[in-house]
Amino acid sequence: MANQDATPEVAPKASFFNDPKIRGIFYQVLVAALVLSAFYMIAVNTAANLERQNKSTGFDFFWSTSGFDIFFTLIPYGRASYYWEAFLVGLLNTLLVSVIGIFFATILGFLVGVARLSKNWIVSRLAMLYVEILRNVPLLLQLFFWYFAVLKAMPGVKQSYEWLGAIVLNRRGLYLPAPQPDDKFIFVVIALLIAVVGSFILRHWALRRLEATGKRFPVLWTAIGVIVLLPLLAWLLSGTHMTFELPVLAGFNYRGGLSLPPEFMALALGLTLYTAAFIAEIVRAGINAVSSGQTEAAQSLGLKDNDRLRLVVIPQAMRVIVPPLTSQYLNLTKNSSLAAAIGYPELVSVFMGTTLNQTGRAIEVVFITMLVYLTLSLSTSAFMNWYNARVSLVER
Repeated sequence: MANQDATPEVAPKASFFNDPKIRGIFYQVLVAALVLSAFYMIAVNTAANLERQNKSTGFDFFWSTSGFDIFFTLIPYGRASYYWEAFLVGLLNTLLVSVIGIFFATILGFLVGVARLSKNWIVSRLAMLYVEILRNVPLLLQLFFWYFAVLKAMPGVKQSYEWLGAIVLNRRGLYLPAPQPDDKFIFVVIALLIAVVGSFILRHWALRRLEATGKRFPVLWTAIGVIVLLPLLAWLLSGTHMTFELPVLAGFNYRGGLSLPPEFMALALGLTLYTAAFIAEIVRAGINAVSSGQTEAAQSLGLKDNDRLRLVVIPQAMRVIVPPLTSQYLNLTKNSSLAAAIGYPELVSVFMGTTLNQTGRAIEVVFITMLVYLTLSLSTSAFMNWYNARVSLVER
């Protein structure tokens, strides 16, 4: 009887140039070298052109006096300020309107998205009209509408709308009471931070308890109680006082209080309403992506409509909602650059507009502006990817 050779056959080794792994590395190195060569050629060519035109380069202009005013700033700024301070003003104004727009667009988008799936015919049709109208009109036209047709059409200073003697609205903007806390108010702020952190710890403990025992804990109402009562207790014990500076008509305009110019209001309103229309469709698609069997299972457990939506449908829908929601956040941040059309002093208007025209450092200014938007987008994406990993489905 002949013996059968049990030694496994070894696949013939490919030649060095036909090895897929080596070939893949070779093409990647080749592409990287071509890209770097292209950037190097562009940089050398640009430097040669600037030298031929006797134009200086560098970032030393940041420490020169700007010499222009900005009517809406979050930090002290004047004509004697430097260009880096003008850059900081534009950056802070961009961040302010972006954060406010993302916050309110998320809330409004979720409400409208849920309303589109309502069994109430009027509510669902109103939500549909909102989405179809807002998302099909260009954002720039909407900004013009809110700025020129609504806010700039408000009455003058003498005919301002007033509510309770503290809130004033006219064509120059919205005036609100400005809080003026004393030094002891810091204890209230610390108590509020402790209450917020404690609420997150409480939620984490309640989830662990639910998984271990099946018993639910009223996290929402307990957290609201802690967030309200703890700062209130700190307020009473510290003896802090807070006054409000009211806007007062002095001469040809209102003085004092918190002033929101129409440019800021039009931009925040336009970005919020426009982005909320897209978020609403994302939310609707996410809810529809959840299997109807999940809803039926929740019904069989006796959960109410709100509990089914909050505990069963929305958590599963978030896995579908978060990735496209990230894109909408990035779009809102980048769309804030349209504010230059209505005169809001954000980064593009202040830095790429006035600063570039005065200094002539086009390459440096454009490079920094692109770097800022790239950093904001990558930071937002990193945070949302982290959140998406937390809510994604974990398979065993």
